[in-house]
Amino acid sequence: MAKMWAGRTSGEVNGLADSFNSSIGFDCRLYRQDITGSMAHAAMLSQQGIISQNDADAIISALEQILKDIESGALEIDPKAEDIHMFVEQVLTQRIGEAGKKLHTARSRNDQVALDMRLYLRDQADSITALLKALIKEIRDKAVENKTVIMPGYTHLQHAQPVLFSHYILAYAMMFVRDIQRLEDCRRRINVSPIGSCALAGTTYDTDREYEAAKLGFDSICLNSLDGVSDRDFCIEFLGAMSTIMMHLSRLSEELILWSSQEFGFIEMSDSFSTGSSIMPQKKNPDMAELCRGKTGRVYGDLMGLLTTLKGLPLAYNKDMQEDKEGVFDACDTVTVCLQVCAPMIKTMKVNAKAMAAAAQKGFMNATDLADYLVNKGLAFRDAYKISGSIVAWCLQNGKILETMSLEEYSAFSPLFGADVYEAISLENCVARRISAGGTSLASVEKQIGYLGDFV
Repeated sequence: MAKMWAGRTSGEVNGLADSFNSSIGFDCRLYRQDITGSMAHAAMLSQQGIISQNDADAIISALEQILKDIESGALEIDPKAEDIHMFVEQVLTQRIGEAGKKLHTARSRNDQVALDMRLYLRDQADSITALLKALIKEIRDKAVENKTVIMPGYTHLQHAQPVLFSHYILAYAMMFVRDIQRLEDCRRRINVSPIGSCALAGTTYDTDREYEAAKLGFDSICLNSLDGVSDRDFCIEFLGAMSTIMMHLSRLSEELILWSSQEFGFIEMSDSFSTGSSIMPQKKNPDMAELCRGKTGRVYGDLMGLLTTLKGLPLAYNKDMQEDKEGVFDACDTVTVCLQVCAPMIKTMKVNAKAMAAAAQKGFMNATDLADYLVNKGLAFRDAYKISGSIVAWCLQNGKILETMSLEEYSAFSPLFGADVYEAISLENCVARRISAGGTSLASVEKQIGYLGDFV
């Protein structure tokens, strides 16, 4: 296929170099954005009198048909084309002749590809936001189903204090809320139009960049043409948001992997989101959660790859920037499939309330409440802390837990202990008394559930 840029050079490129230079193999997924942008560009050229209305109508009509033909399969994207921009323009010119050659007036592939990427990532931000909302809904529903189940809370993976399972799982929903907010913020910087920046210096034609931007749904235009074609901050920021989503998914996956082990037994993953072993018939493996955890690394790699690509580039456009696409596409695909899997995985998992309650009885997680009991009796907290720690040490030596100590044994440590100590160290009461905003009390959990209702 002849190169549309032939002129200064012969356009005859070594076959290996041609293949090396080509991006059609991956930027073909931008066909919709490229065609949409071209239709808006043709409309702007006509409005400004740069091309005739008849030519603009012919271009737009033909582009609409090209889009339909690609999506129906009637038109296959030529793998020998240099990129999606050249392919669309060549097909357009083949179909309508001279009018098609006028489309590229007052633009360059440099601002065209920047436009396509912004349109693509805007769409991706919206679709991934919808997936995050679906995941939040499943987490919220699971919390509602198990609102009063008590489980151990951990620090350093050691038993710390009793919490409601609903409170625990809602912590992840809050992470995903922040991911939505981060994407919304990122989307504002994505939604700035570069088209009209041309190769780097703008154009001599009397264009209307604001009109073209408005037709494409952008909030504003980039104010510096050099920046317009060389800026990939929006890709970096988007990949940062994707990496944070994957970090949250990985942390959640790690919890589910641990909880589904026989050592914990807190949950059981559905058979539909588990696999078996090729040799050990008793195994039920949480492979989907493990894959989400594992795929986090590749999204981190996509971010680091693009950061490294951009770090030494002078203004304005450089071919290195072709390397932005595959990492961005990979991150979008990876985050999408992980979110699509995680939502039903959460929905179908079973919570073992008995196992959680049994675990919560171990580890002296009510020791802080024991100290608080003494504080409420007038003792300074540090003194109360020391007495509670001594009691825990004594229990460990004597095979007891706080609930099985006699009042006489308590009194040996402090005369402040009375019969009401047992009510104070009840796990249910330990949880219920955490009344501070955001705490693990049922009232707090219900407020959190209500807050999340705005995101589902």
